[in-house]
Amino acid sequence: MTNAVTGHPEERELLHAAFRSFDEAAHTLQQSYGALTTRVEQMDLELARSNEALRRQLGDNEAMRVHLDGVLESLSTGVLVVDDGETISRSNRAAETLLGATDAELRNRRATDVLADAGLGLCDRPQRIGQTVLSISRVPLRNDSGECSGHLILFQDITRIYQLEEQLQRKERLAAMGELIGRIAHEIRNPLGSVELFASMLQRDLAEHSSAKRYARQISQAVQSMDRLLANLLLYTRPVRMARDWHVAEPLIGESIKLAAHALTKVPIDISVDIGREVHAIWCHDGQLKQVLVNLIVNAVQAMPHGGVLAISLSQEPRQALGIPAVRLTVRDSGLGIDPAHRSRIFDPFFTTKDEGTGLGLAIVYSIVEAHQGRIDVESTVGQGTACSIILPHPSIGEDPNEAQGGMRSEPGSSDALPIEHEAVIAEEWSHE
Repeated sequence: MTNAVTGHPEERELLHAAFRSFDEAAHTLQQSYGALTTRVEQMDLELARSNEALRRQLGDNEAMRVHLDGVLESLSTGVLVVDDGETISRSNRAAETLLGATDAELRNRRATDVLADAGLGLCDRPQRIGQTVLSISRVPLRNDSGECSGHLILFQDITRIYQLEEQLQRKERLAAMGELIGRIAHEIRNPLGSVELFASMLQRDLAEHSSAKRYARQISQAVQSMDRLLANLLLYTRPVRMARDWHVAEPLIGESIKLAAHALTKVPIDISVDIGREVHAIWCHDGQLKQVLVNLIVNAVQAMPHGGVLAISLSQEPRQALGIPAVRLTVRDSGLGIDPAHRSRIFDPFFTTKDEGTGLGLAIVYSIVEAHQGRIDVESTVGQGTACSIILPHPSIGEDPNEAQGGMRSEPGSSDALPIEHEAVIAEEWSHE
């Protein structure tokens, strides 16, 4: 066999050429395999880097999602996320609290139906839900490319702003009315004095049992009644001047209840008094504050024609209420409540819903509270009752009240304290309804 192979040089040459070609192909294949191995290793490294970057991005996106969820849930503004079909896809905690429903209950419902069930609508005017005043607006929700992908319905609690606007409007209205009332009262009081004088002279000159003397006495009584009304008007229109001091809370409230006994005995009333341990005394003028309490108690009784519960409470108020230390004195009834149409007018002079009322009681209450540099808040639900809360400055005992309360006009025991213009308690027969 060897001889046969070696005997053919051509075949031997072909065989060598075949081996050389095989070696070259194997070498090329080895190089390709090495290059492929290097490329696979590079791709593995790039893939590992890409996977790490993707994991970081997913982690960042999750952290951002959690952060945005936290921001959304922490907002005091209620938010409903609505798609193009007006269907709710998301809500935050503030919206759920205002609407009285959970996110699961709100999701996949039409936004207009949810608002209608709560007695609300998409409009510019302020709307009430319970004791809260809301501003409801709608803004487009846009994606990264700027295209609209739904809407946001925003619920903004504007209760405090609304109250401040009401107070400002009330002050402007009362200032204008007060100036007019003062002028009219002075103009009427002058001739009224002459009528009283002549009626007294007639009583003196006429026979004791004559009908004319009885008529003169009735004229004199009517004039005196008018004079008391004018005195109340002047009390309202003049700045209330008072010397404030510390007064123990319990006897002050107890004496006010006794002064209102004429109203409390007319219907069965259960009275409760709750005085917080942290509030032992009130910085006020006791006579004026009693007048305020008597008027509020009488109003509360008038709002409970068939009896009910009268609750008086005194507690410490958070500093932000007035910007200084303060206390809250609340008179709450379980009566008829205030018609929402009357809420903005209850402190206006001459506004009353009773035929026998003069509409001055609450106007004077408002004036006295303002003179104490305080605030009066009213919460009411028709058919459930009303709570009138007086928020008064409460400096620390022993500190300078002028400095603590922004310039009180007098201090306890000051010799130059201005006199009280009227000490009589004006009990206005006014009903909430």
